[in-house]
Amino acid sequence: MPEPVTSTIDVPGATLTYDVRGELSNQPVLLLIGSPMGASGFPTLASHFTDRTIVTYDPRGVERSVRSDDDAELSPDDHAADLVTLIETLDAGPVDLFASSGGAVNALALLAQRPDLVNTVVAHEPPLAGILPDAKAATAAVEDIYQTYQRDGMGAGMAKFIAITSFKGEVPDDYTEQPAPDPAMFGLPTEDDGSRGDALIAQNLRGCTSYQPDFDALAKAKDRLVIAVGEESVDELAHRGGLVAAERLGLTPVIFPSNHGGFLGNEYGMPGKPEEFATKLREVLPR
Repeated sequence: MPEPVTSTIDVPGATLTYDVRGELSNQPVLLLIGSPMGASGFPTLASHFTDRTIVTYDPRGVERSVRSDDDAELSPDDHAADLVTLIETLDAGPVDLFASSGGAVNALALLAQRPDLVNTVVAHEPPLAGILPDAKAATAAVEDIYQTYQRDGMGAGMAKFIAITSFKGEVPDDYTEQPAPDPAMFGLPTEDDGSRGDALIAQNLRGCTSYQPDFDALAKAKDRLVIAVGEESVDELAHRGGLVAAERLGLTPVIFPSNHGGFLGNEYGMPGKPEEFATKLREVLPR
């Protein structure tokens, strides 16, 4: 796998940083995205696609993609606009796109708005709390995470985030009345450092999870869409979001190995099954 070549793009309110592995002129382009996960989450997965040109990027406000506006909340439509600029800047024609978690929500927004820019979108576990049967309770739990973070800081907010992402089944109406998890249980800080600009909780969490995809537009482009869910994340919120989105579009969700982070190597010390994951991804991408 070639070493990544890093470039930047100035967009309204931010400078986006992206990496290209390989030549843009003679191989199919595979764009790998997350949100708020940046390019640092994809080296292992990229290493399994030496026959393709791999592009990764840091979403605005994440790692190297610095915002110049403020730390206001972002929507999937904001990220979709950035992806349009990135793909058009590559000037390599329509791309194949693997998108996980919040990146999958952003990819659905992109596909609905600009299907001409993609060949195939693989949307892996989009955490679409707002389309679930228990949307009221699920989005209330998300709001509670946000308000806890604003009131008590990172440790308290992130502990609640970890709890809801691993929760199995429909979210009960009294979920937010249950005792709050102890941040120390997850190795998180118990003291508030006063910062309130976290890319996940402060900038992306509410906009991502409450997003209502344009299912009418997606239905017109569903031949370009694969919705993927993890075999080990059954009944978790993001897995359930993928199932409901697939049902709304009349698609059969594709089961991928491992869990929500199944494509990871040791990037964050929580490896999935990246080799098996890459094999499955290759199966659903165009030859």
